Amino acid sequence: MRQYSPDLTPPWKKPKPVPEVPADPGLVVEEPVTGFCGAVIRCEAGTVTLEDRFGKHRVFPLEPRGFLLEGRVVTLVRPPSGPVRATRTASGSVAVPGARARVARAGRIYVEGRHDAELVEKVWGDDLRIEGVVVEYLEGVDDLPSIVADFAPGPDARLGVLVDHLVPGSKEWRIAESVTSEHALVVGHPYIDIWEAVKPASVGIPEWPRVPRGQDWKAGVCRALGWRVANTGEAWQRILGSVRSYKDLEPELLGRVEELIDFVTGSGGA
Repeated sequence: MRQYSPDLTPPWKKPKPVPEVPADPGLVVEEPVTGFCGAVIRCEAGTVTLEDRFGKHRVFPLEPRGFLLEGRVVTLVRPPSGPVRATRTASGSVAVPGARARVARAGRIYVEGRHDAELVEKVWGDDLRIEGVVVEYLEGVDDLPSIVADFAPGPDARLGVLVDHLVPGSKEWRIAESVTSEHALVVGHPYIDIWEAVKPASVGIPEWPRVPRGQDWKAGVCRALGWRVANTGEAWQRILGSVRSYKDLEPELLGRVEELIDFVTGSGGA
């Protein structure tokens, strides 16, 4: 007959229970042994796949007490529904499985440059395709009044424009004030460049450097961060690669893009 063996381990030496957390898509955790930090992109029987801010993937076993969530030890578990599938888009909207892109509207959203367009596409691309909204870039807004006049916005062809460094008294502010069509909406964020709209923590830096007035801003940022000054395109790919969802962007940009989408689609009022 099997004899009962009491557990004589003192209570203060027993491991404390930790919460079980479903490995839902987008959940950011750290594997403490390797220090690898990333978002959950896939969870299968016994394993979870994480993606870090540079797009690198690592597969880890689902072991008890195997991960850190916001600095706390947790046990990741497979979601009850089975294999992980994304339920929200990068913008935070509810994903629509199997949804087809809508035929493009006559309305448009204009942004200042290619980097702006790439960032908007990465975060809001799924939403824009469902809504049929096309984003184009202008290479600057110096000629914005004539660009708006050529577009000739109307009730069925609204125009939204996203402007960098839109602060009172700036050149961009004066240009935006000159656009008076009721079917055009010009909004902007306060940052000198769209790079700054990405949260520093997401890029892995403490803050965006302050660049003396009169210097090329992008080159100054690269110089201050020890990045290659001669290749700002490479720096941008590093920044863009750190963006996984709306959570990596500053609210001053998030609100303005959402406002433009609502305006162009007619869901934000006349």
